[in-house]
Amino acid sequence: MDYTQYGKIAEQQLILLEKRYPCLKIDKYVIMPNHIHAIFVLEKESVGASPHPTIMDIVCVYKSLTTRECRKNGLADKLFQRSFYEHIIRDQTDYEEISRYIYENPMRWYYDKLYVEE
Repeated sequence: MDYTQYGKIAEQQLILLEKRYPCLKIDKYVIMPNHIHAIFVLEKESVGASPHPTIMDIVCVYKSLTTRECRKNGLADKLFQRSFYEHIIRDQTDYEEISRYIYENPMRWYYDKLYVEE
């Protein structure tokens, strides 16, 4: 099975979140074989009549839509864990560290304890 198709679906669904939530900007992201890192920027102004979504709302919708699309394409396994880790970026230094981590994450994959050569 070619698992890269699921990564492409995950990326498409991530990008589509900005259309679903006009107050959301996805600043940086990387989709790894077994996890995703992304910086979400939520604008303070709410657009439309619905309340401003939370990170939890956005991540839950993302996981649901991505799982649905992957299942349509043959995925039978569980795709996401129940929880997720979030971190509020408080200043420019924090932003730069997290941006660098996201950028460098693919280079460190080979050393990850879950790395599997395909």
